[in-house]
Amino acid sequence: MSLTAFRYEATIGPSGTVEVVVPLPPGTPVEIIVLRPVEGDLDDLVHAATSSTDFWDNPLDDQDWNNA
Repeated sequence: MSLTAFRYEATIGPSGTVEVVVPLPPGTPVEIIVLRPVEGDLDDLVHAATSSTDFWDNPLDDQDWNNA
């Protein structure tokens, strides 16, 4: 089974519900996964893991590591 992902950020409403409008026809079966963001000590690690790694792609670094 192939899956197409749609990502939405939402806030739980006063009655504990979430409503999103999706580009799918009525009656389409879907799977809903609710993830709660984690705040705290891991924020720096999450940012580091998801930020750009372009700083590793430079000729001086390549030369140092290739000649080690």
